[in-house]
Amino acid sequence: MFELPKLDYANSALSPIMSEQTLDLHHGKHHQTYITNLNNLIKGSDYEKLSLEDIIKKSSIEKKIGIFNNASQHWNHNLFWKCMKPNGGGNVPSKLENKIKKDFGSFEKFREEFINAGVTQFGSGWCWLSLKEKEDKLVVTKSPNAENPIIHNMKPILGCDVWEHSYYLDYRNKRPAYLENFFDKLINWEYIDSLL
Repeated sequence: MFELPKLDYANSALSPIMSEQTLDLHHGKHHQTYITNLNNLIKGSDYEKLSLEDIIKKSSIEKKIGIFNNASQHWNHNLFWKCMKPNGGGNVPSKLENKIKKDFGSFEKFREEFINAGVTQFGSGWCWLSLKEKEDKLVVTKSPNAENPIIHNMKPILGCDVWEHSYYLDYRNKRPAYLENFFDKLINWEYIDSLL
């Protein structure tokens, strides 16, 4: 049975960039609902014995949409919470910074691509920084709804939720401002570096 992960920070710790009310609802209600639904959907099935990543891959192939959506959203949010910290942003560890510069040309180009991916994702979804492991290359992508880069054989190392529940209380319809603040003031670059 999957369980809601405990946050590494208090629900008020990301304020004012992400408010306590947003975290209460997003972590405590939305994420918990995905987990409850997933546990109910896989109970007594072959999926019950699989890891979360294997559930995502298998349900994607087998077109088990309910299982896929809830499993993928559980995985996506697990990463999302870890990608943030109080007083985040700022200096990027040199290994990660050098890799970003090599693959995007400059850190500023990467920032622009990442924010643009989130802004231009129509409707609900995510924007990602992922590693194409076979090519040893970092790429920015976006995905609709619950989809994540795992099903495209990539390793996501940074994800930002652009579903409205992640920003609407704090930013209303200003998704670009949410993404800029997420990037500049919340990202836990040390954690992203550890995944690389």
